[in-house]
Amino acid sequence: MSIGKQVFSRSLFLFHLGGSACNNCDIEIIDALTPRYDLERFGITAVGSIRHADIILLSGIFNKKSAIRVRRMYEQAPKPVIVIAIGGCACTGLIFQDSYNWDVPVGDYIPIDAYVAGCPPNPEAIIAAITQVVDKLRTPAKAGADS
Repeated sequence: MSIGKQVFSRSLFLFHLGGSACNNCDIEIIDALTPRYDLERFGITAVGSIRHADIILLSGIFNKKSAIRVRRMYEQAPKPVIVIAIGGCACTGLIFQDSYNWDVPVGDYIPIDAYVAGCPPNPEAIIAAITQVVDKLRTPAKAGADS
């Protein structure tokens, strides 16, 4: 965790990766970036390249074919990188579980640091998840358990 304190001590770049979905979660992610909710007040801005990302937001479902692309993009991201699954589809498959297009949750393809449930989750929940994960990584781990 101490590496997180060094790496995540500056402004962070967010990259959104959408899979096959209804786009409700995508709209809520974009809404979190608008002036009303203003994710940038926490020093987090959206970027257009995975190679600049400190945080990856995943939404929608990812099938076997898109899983290859998700893994490839994850490998291209600089490490360490925070990965957050947004919405019920990215977390569990939700209504798409019985679909021909769904295979397994995206967490089986790449490591996920946090899940934000909901269909769709509201912008406050998305912002809370991002800031809680970043704060946890910025806070140094305690050396011993004080009881």
